[in-house]
Amino acid sequence: MRQREVSMAQMTPQVSRLLEQAMALSVEEREALAESLISNLDGKVDEGVLAAWDAEIGKRIAELDSGNAKTISWPEVRRRNLAKLPHAH
Repeated sequence: MRQREVSMAQMTPQVSRLLEQAMALSVEEREALAESLISNLDGKVDEGVLAAWDAEIGKRIAELDSGNAKTISWPEVRRRNLAKLPHAH
């Protein structure tokens, strides 16, 4: 988790604003945005990585459907993410 916090702290103000705007989108819109960004990377996406993500997503959906997943409300997720952005401190 610390490595992720460091990379977020190194974001430019423009990227931080874009992330904040992206987090305000619906789940479907964020998914479409993420897929578009990944597909436009300068390099080939590793099919093994995509398969691993598909498996992880399936596992998480099953956990949600079974009621075994611990969830966090959107306002709490948003608050935590905004607190990590450089301008929020």
